[in-house]
Amino acid sequence: MTQDELKTQVGQAALRYVEDGSIVGVGTGSTVNKFIEALASAKHRIAGAVSSSLASTERLQALGIKVFVASEVDELAVYIDGADEIDHAGYMVKGGGAALTREKIVAAQSRRFVCIADKSKYVATLGGFPLPVEVIPMAARRIARQFEALGGAALLRHQGGKPLVTDNGQHILDVSGLTIADPLTFEAQVSQWPGVVTVGVFAFQKADVCLLGTDAGVETLVF
Repeated sequence: MTQDELKTQVGQAALRYVEDGSIVGVGTGSTVNKFIEALASAKHRIAGAVSSSLASTERLQALGIKVFVASEVDELAVYIDGADEIDHAGYMVKGGGAALTREKIVAAQSRRFVCIADKSKYVATLGGFPLPVEVIPMAARRIARQFEALGGAALLRHQGGKPLVTDNGQHILDVSGLTIADPLTFEAQVSQWPGVVTVGVFAFQKADVCLLGTDAGVETLVF
């Protein structure tokens, strides 16, 4: 199966975690777009969604799904999102779509995190995918040097020849060369650096379930 077909099958499989009458937490990215397409067929069953990005909000609204602001909702039953990497414990690297801060906020608001991913995202140790870190622009160079001290190489993400600006008005550093053997400790450490808005390690907001797309079908991993 192609990667696109694997994404489609996990997007559709995630519908079984959507509760009737609920407001669904919806992430960001190419795999989540497949879930949004599938969710359109079940929109009559839900009250609406809370979205982690402007891009996902636009897709949901275009399909006739009501989008609530996160502050309007006390708690979500489920948050469904993809990952750039996920390990055997449900720890993830996220942020390839530059929405990591809002993704982490909506994940923290949800009772269950269901990760949808194709088989290429399942790894033994996090760090192969460059780690996204949302930063306040004035701190970016210093934070890059702090990652260099850990053995990483941080590059400012660009879009259209200019530094990418997130939905929150900040910048993204992509850090390669790291081996994240202890995701909880790493997330706690980097989150304390002045100027870091959000580090793309999701250890404290890890997945509870992963629907992994494989050639043999959807594999369900419970953490």
